[in-house]
Amino acid sequence: MATVTHLAAHPGRLPEFFLTILSAVISLGAYSLVHLGANGEMPGNIMVVSAIFGGTALLVHLLIRWAAPYADPVIFPSAMALNGLGLAMIERIDIATGGSQVTSQAIFTPLGMVLAALVVIALRDHRVLRKFTYTSLIVSAVLLVLPLIPGLGREIYGARIWISIAGYSFQPAELAKIFLAIFFAGYLVVNRDNLALAGPKFLKIQFPQLRHFAPILLAWAICLAVLIFQKDLGTSILFFGLFVSMLYVATDRLSWIVIGGLLALGGGFVVFQLFPHVTARFNVWLNAMDPEVYDAAFGSYQVVQGNFGMAHGGLFGTGLGQGYPGIVPQANSDFIIASIGEELGMAGVFAILALYLIIVIRGLRSAAYVRDGFGKLLAAGLSFTIALQVFVVVGGVTRLIPLTGLTLPLIALGGSSLLCNWIVIGLLLRISDAARRPQVRSSEPLPPAWDIDDEYWDSGDEESAESEEKTPRDESDADRTDTQAVNLS
Repeated sequence: MATVTHLAAHPGRLPEFFLTILSAVISLGAYSLVHLGANGEMPGNIMVVSAIFGGTALLVHLLIRWAAPYADPVIFPSAMALNGLGLAMIERIDIATGGSQVTSQAIFTPLGMVLAALVVIALRDHRVLRKFTYTSLIVSAVLLVLPLIPGLGREIYGARIWISIAGYSFQPAELAKIFLAIFFAGYLVVNRDNLALAGPKFLKIQFPQLRHFAPILLAWAICLAVLIFQKDLGTSILFFGLFVSMLYVATDRLSWIVIGGLLALGGGFVVFQLFPHVTARFNVWLNAMDPEVYDAAFGSYQVVQGNFGMAHGGLFGTGLGQGYPGIVPQANSDFIIASIGEELGMAGVFAILALYLIIVIRGLRSAAYVRDGFGKLLAAGLSFTIALQVFVVVGGVTRLIPLTGLTLPLIALGGSSLLCNWIVIGLLLRISDAARRPQVRSSEPLPPAWDIDDEYWDSGDEESAESEEKTPRDESDADRTDTQAVNLS
């Protein structure tokens, strides 16, 4: 039986400070080892890189300490470590190929960290986002359509998922996933009762009524449209998986997982039969070692070389700077996990996955403890976006599933992906602050999981909601020693 204990609240800022230092040491150590392994000497700009990377991390830590003193202390250092390791690996591949891609990524890294801090500062209460539920749907739809506009969209490696403005490329789907998570959270928190309780039962599984089934059909159709017109398998999987997972969290009904799985299988089978680019993806997945598939245009050469690279790395890898990751096409973006697997081995890949798992688990813990329904669904949705994206990327490279065009969050080359994933980190920090903030002791029972905020938003009575607010918002309330809180540190 679940219980709520009376514990002193621990902001966790000191652990975050030490974890931030540890992340900086790991990142800068990896950067130095890359140069030692490849060139036999320390990088000449190590002091400058240390000052920029470490200084930005310290600044963001201080801003979080000021704006969100109860934010989860593990999320930011984990994201920072992933970003730093990605920078080191992109530098390694630049050395191997003679490129200079790391320069742009090095510029976007401090920008992304500061952007996450600005999200925490500007968004004082995550519940404000619920006002923009349907606005978020419109914005996400516009973002998804942008790559299809002639003259604006760009087709790269068969997928039309980029737009080009003033010489700069941007991937709108990365930003659209955040707006879709806000829309799904706002929509589901209002309609969860209809989706969970109404409808007939078949084989002990409760199915929804037809009129409540329309939203998932719409989401399914949008994802199929993305797959057909933009030829982007990864984004379609990410969006549909995000909606189905949030639907399951909102309703706790297994039937939605079953329905979502059947729709995904049915849609995938139809587009596999009708559209050559989807057929080619599946053919590469199933027949990667076939010589004809290996040598064909957009064939399995990239997948096979990536697999051989990871096999060459073995358990502990060849060492940073001592492998051959430059042989694999797109080794610093779509296939960066294969490069890491070659030089850091299976142990390094598992360490990377563990960092992602930490962020996802801490995000879901925030979802479990935050006291408003919208915050629960939004935190869960943002956590699922990270988990799903990592799954489809790593699964595609290792041939667990067909290869997609997504990039590994926070690690792979790509400014738009990096900035948008730092926004996700900023939102998770803000929600975790609300989840971990101490509650004033009261003789009244704690509000239910789907709390008074739902009543507030449904009724539109703002004064009533404010009068029942239990969360202290000023420092004097937060510093009370006599608090009722759940210790999450």
